[in-house]
Amino acid sequence: MTTLPEQNTIALIYDFDGTLTPKAMQEYTVLREFCIDSEKFWADVKKVTKAQQADEILTYMRLMLDRIREPNQQQQLTRCKLQGMAENVEYFHGVDSWFERMSEYVDMKSSGAVHLQQYIISAGLKEIIDATGIARHFARIYASEYYYDAAGHAVWPNLVINDTNKTQFLFRINKGREDLALSINEHTPEEERPIPFENMIYVGDGETDVPCMTVVRKYGGYSVAVYNEAKDQAKTTCEKLLTAERIDFFAIANYNDDSPLDRQVKLMLDVMIARILQKRDAS
Repeated sequence: MTTLPEQNTIALIYDFDGTLTPKAMQEYTVLREFCIDSEKFWADVKKVTKAQQADEILTYMRLMLDRIREPNQQQQLTRCKLQGMAENVEYFHGVDSWFERMSEYVDMKSSGAVHLQQYIISAGLKEIIDATGIARHFARIYASEYYYDAAGHAVWPNLVINDTNKTQFLFRINKGREDLALSINEHTPEEERPIPFENMIYVGDGETDVPCMTVVRKYGGYSVAVYNEAKDQAKTTCEKLLTAERIDFFAIANYNDDSPLDRQVKLMLDVMIARILQKRDAS
């Protein structure tokens, strides 16, 4: 007889670039380290993607290697170099204490009966995120990464995560099949899934997060958008997402205690905790 999961875990799931950080991680790390003009680089990525009808994430990963190998650079990108750059990544206010505060809040509000697991699903580079000071807070970090040759040089993308295939990782979390070697295609009854979608909160910053936001909301969870108030049109983008019913709430990307984002996410956690405890007591 199969033992059913308690379904008493909440998943807080985050995009990375623009959600936890004001800029894309590459701008704090690779582009800065190798003196690559970021504005020109991203413009080239857009141009090549359009001209070749290519995947934008694959394109940026390839072009980044090309730029580093150019005659004026004559260098190689290694996992060690990427990890060493991670300390330069900058975060929005309050991010450094946010994850621990959320875990403590769920534990306190549920008297230890409900658990919080936090995840990253990012098109950015896993090698960098893994080496950040916040990496220890995540149950899993899903992000794009390179394949390395025998000499340890990055030679080609090993895993690419874009806005549409991000959703597969939501189902991995939902079904408890988080290892990438495990298939998620077979049917799994709802009662056998350790983290129901109604126990999920997805936090992103824009249109590239729409597929994940839509899936989470469709199946009963919450989606939240954050914006960088220093960027033009960032708030407008969030307003459009709210009007289109892609998200439940948006706020300035301020993760400090008692900020609007902090208060709203805690309210969402309250609802989930109450529902989980009610189901437990009714069974």
